[in-house]
Amino acid sequence: MKALHVITGLGVGGAEQQLRLLLRHLPVDCDVLTLTNPGPVADGLMADGVSVTHLGMAGNRDLGALPRLARFIRSGGYDLVHTHLYRACVYGRLAARLAGVRAIVATEHSLGDSRMEGRPLTAGVRGLYLASERLGRTTVAVSPTVAARLERWGVPAARIEVVPNGIDLARFRFDPVRRLRTRRRFGLPDTAFVVGAVGRLTAGKRFDLAVRALARLPDDHWLLLVGGGPEEHMLRRTAHEAGVADRVLFTGERPYLPDGSPGPDLPSLTAAMDLLLSPSAEEAFGLAVVEALAAGLPVVHASCPAIEDLPPHTAPHARRVTGGAEEFARAVAEARAAGPRPRTPAEAARHYCVTRSAAQLMDVYATATAAPRAAASSSPSPQGASS
Repeated sequence: MKALHVITGLGVGGAEQQLRLLLRHLPVDCDVLTLTNPGPVADGLMADGVSVTHLGMAGNRDLGALPRLARFIRSGGYDLVHTHLYRACVYGRLAARLAGVRAIVATEHSLGDSRMEGRPLTAGVRGLYLASERLGRTTVAVSPTVAARLERWGVPAARIEVVPNGIDLARFRFDPVRRLRTRRRFGLPDTAFVVGAVGRLTAGKRFDLAVRALARLPDDHWLLLVGGGPEEHMLRRTAHEAGVADRVLFTGERPYLPDGSPGPDLPSLTAAMDLLLSPSAEEAFGLAVVEALAAGLPVVHASCPAIEDLPPHTAPHARRVTGGAEEFARAVAEARAAGPRPRTPAEAARHYCVTRSAAQLMDVYATATAAPRAAASSSPSPQGASS
């Protein structure tokens, strides 16, 4: 089987890094095409030996990208096209149909109750999504929570398959030597209780609550913010105004897998933490939380379908919190008061091993390629696609 993965961009993000990790475990000949932004994950994929093509899409309404993408798919002789992220799903499914490919799979990585990939879920966004969804065979939801949201949107249940995000358990296994080296690199005191927060620095992640919670905790608490994004300046200002700027460390973007970038990778940073705080109120999966559980960390979170979809005993040291900075600070203080625990992976983390996710995705591929070739349905115009 030869498959093409079409994705909106390849900067450092959860969906992008999840694609790279999955391709390391899929027994399929895979190429990747990015519509825009061939960033650090593109470099990582190429280092893995994956062919990456940049389509050079000029904007959301660059309709000239559609025939270019269709020609690329047709010339590649692909048996299956797998799309990722909103814009790539809209354009990729239509281009695949134009190229004569009927085995089309799309993964829904980021559908929340009110937003998708940071965009408000307007009637136009929903209508275009549903129109293009009908051109594919299967829509993969990364959690049962996302599957339920898709059904409420109007996607037939028979067209939805749940394949959760996967993690590399071995890479997140706690290493005391890595912990010591990383803490020394960032100048963290030996006695510091390090609260970590991981993700894109955007308003939806609500990392300002983590900063404000820190201001309510004793001076030996530090905050390690892992990620980059447009809210960094605001978060620095919030830390300064709250009087904790000297205890908030910004690491910038850190790849999940080593790709030659300087500084510690994400597993090294998780090893340096004592607790993960995830204040985002609307998640599709909660990958950072699951990775923290794989590193044996206690977790305080506002939303994590990956945990909420499993029995409570699989993540006994994960606590869901509603409210603001005061409630998060109280939960962190109570977790610390409970004392240190062995840094062993939670059962929930083992449930999301990437090899299991890859096997489930292969079942989806087998079904999609075995289905009878359907007659082409009318193709909606991608006019109005949002980034």
